[in-house]
Amino acid sequence: MAVVPKVAVFVVPEADPVGRAVEVAQAAERAGADLVTVQDHPYQRRFDETWTLLTWMAARTDRVTLLPNVANLPLRQPAVLAKAAATLDRLSGGRVELGLGAGAFWDAIAAMGGPRRRPGEALAALREAIAVIRGMWSGERAVRVPGTTYALAGVHPGPEPAHPIGIWLGVYGPRALALLGETADGWSVSTGRLPEGELAGLHARIDEAAVAAGRDPAAVVRMANVDADLTDPDAGPRLVDFARRHRFDIVDLPVPADPDFVERHLSRLVGRVRAEA
Repeated sequence: MAVVPKVAVFVVPEADPVGRAVEVAQAAERAGADLVTVQDHPYQRRFDETWTLLTWMAARTDRVTLLPNVANLPLRQPAVLAKAAATLDRLSGGRVELGLGAGAFWDAIAAMGGPRRRPGEALAALREAIAVIRGMWSGERAVRVPGTTYALAGVHPGPEPAHPIGIWLGVYGPRALALLGETADGWSVSTGRLPEGELAGLHARIDEAAVAAGRDPAAVVRMANVDADLTDPDAGPRLVDFARRHRFDIVDLPVPADPDFVERHLSRLVGRVRAEA
């Protein structure tokens, strides 16, 4: 049986009308989606707060995996973020993964009281945050993690998540991809920003770093954020072809704030994807 990608939907956390984003997530679950992802831009006045929204989505769904795509690390204290993720994972029956981003839109982050980091500083902070988050999920009695930006100084972590939550990074640069291969569990990449011919090299960078760290590159989940016309009857086979050619395990599709449209058209697309097995 040929492998087909899982299907995720990228739900925009629009605040108006209230609750519509949750209805879209429910519609996507009914249509057969495997994951629901939500961007995290707390400084965007038109958006609801992402972690609260994901929590409400988890309470109103039964099956789909949920993750921020990706959490805005400069505005998310990593030890508290780790505890929030573990709590939601327990409450949802193990349906949470954690996407992390080193930061972007620094003017907006600074306007909200967050730090303004240069690229090297942002990457160093991301590395430290991953270590802190893993320490918070470790189940150890007391955890110490050294760090300049983020550290743990003998914290008593817990409770542990219901399943081993994966840390997925939304990164592009060579050093960030090497960090991903060395320490993270998944890659979330917006392929529309990249020529298709560059994807193999980016995968190779992750693979090389994973091997150097004694890890299996195949264990790194790879998710492509890719545009698709849900009304196109051939969209499903094309997505499968794209995923197979470019080594993606998941395709993440932006969807409109229209639950009826999403349920009707996404269900057909999901059916076409799975028919390619």
